[in-house]
Amino acid sequence: MLGNPLVFDWEMIMSGSSKALIEGIYAAFAAGDMAAFTNALAPDIVWNEAENYPYADRNPYRGAQQIIEGVFGRTAEDWDGFAVQMNDFVDGGDRVVAMGRYSGTHKETGKKLDVQAAHVWTIENDKVVRFQQYIDTLGTARAMGAS
Repeated sequence: MLGNPLVFDWEMIMSGSSKALIEGIYAAFAAGDMAAFTNALAPDIVWNEAENYPYADRNPYRGAQQIIEGVFGRTAEDWDGFAVQMNDFVDGGDRVVAMGRYSGTHKETGKKLDVQAAHVWTIENDKVVRFQQYIDTLGTARAMGAS
């Protein structure tokens, strides 16, 4: 669905470092486990997609429901085989930076997506309170049919 399913121990992740929490979020996302994903978020999380990214039109998203509907729901509508592969993490304590790539095929254009991305996660009291996406918006626009 949104990547390759991974097996993870959510209790171990929740009791670990900020980096482990964020790695657990990606594992939940890849497994399609939205309950585990939303459990890691503060109820009043502020989520921002990158400027000029197609789903930034509703920034900031507040709360899990807005994120699921406005970002993940629209992503599922627009892309086949969409995956987020983050493979480099920098643990700054209350901030974690994840770097990697997005991939997929745009349903309307049939064009492949393979762009670099970075995410900045802010954690307080073992919950994510803020998310900021940075991504190759030009590569995304081209996959979606822009010249």
